[in-house]
Amino acid sequence: MKRTDVINAYKEMSRRRKLNILIPIVVLMFIGAYAKHRLIDRKKQAESNLQDKVMDETSGIAASTLNKGIYYVHNDSGDTSRFFAITPDGKLHTTIYYKGHKQHLGAIDVEDIDVGPGPIPGKSYVYVGDIGDNGADRKFITVYRAEEKKNWGRDSLANTVPVPINLKYPDGAKDAETMMIDPIEKLIYIVTKRYDTVGVYTYPLKYRNDDTVTMTFRTKLYFKGIKPFKWITAGDISKDGSKILLKSYEKVYYWQRQPNEPAWRAMQRPPRELPYKQEKQGEAIGFTPDGKGYYTTSEGVFAPIYYYQTPN
Repeated sequence: MKRTDVINAYKEMSRRRKLNILIPIVVLMFIGAYAKHRLIDRKKQAESNLQDKVMDETSGIAASTLNKGIYYVHNDSGDTSRFFAITPDGKLHTTIYYKGHKQHLGAIDVEDIDVGPGPIPGKSYVYVGDIGDNGADRKFITVYRAEEKKNWGRDSLANTVPVPINLKYPDGAKDAETMMIDPIEKLIYIVTKRYDTVGVYTYPLKYRNDDTVTMTFRTKLYFKGIKPFKWITAGDISKDGSKILLKSYEKVYYWQRQPNEPAWRAMQRPPRELPYKQEKQGEAIGFTPDGKGYYTTSEGVFAPIYYYQTPN
């Protein structure tokens, strides 16, 4: 055998050896990538879409306590004083109109909605957060509380007369899009939106009609990322108070609350990041009634509705 033949044979053996090593690696990488793609794709497929054009700037979602399978959503600024009862498939069941604040003839910039306890034990209340303030120039923000009704999941139209509370920040006006109701400590939570860190503020659920009060500052939270994608746009506390969600435009943060622990203190711990498909302008997140999952949706006509499972 010529020397060149020996060299060529050696090269061929070396090439085949490399192929024998690389092929299984490539196959495994392909299988892994495919499996990951399928898993992520399955989690990120929209469950449904909002089915009525009137819901065109959805900015909050909350599970009903009285009406099984019903969630409340609302539009952002520019809409009239109303919110909607829908099913998870996006079908509109009831439009609920309420009286906005007499000083400005209606809601200004409603950014979140929640369902929780209130002044009468055993009753359920819907809280509508007129808390948006892009220019940080409002004298106060307003949260409306209305007793939840059984017919809100059945009738096409309904009306309610809510009890408003006017909230002031102790350190100057701010923009916010997150309002949460803590069923354990009976507190309204407001989490601000902008800047490098966000502020967490609270006020008791017990208040008188049209009170103007100053909230209590609790803590600041810092989240990594680039502004404005890291800005906090929504949040929720589960109905049993044990789980907490906050979301930005690109991430969802999750905390498991310890017994007798204030929610704001739980949020001081590093959060767990949960699955989330970045939406067009995602500003709504809400737990299912049992806290085992959560829904997100966004602004836009016929916006998709996504469902994710909550960690155990």
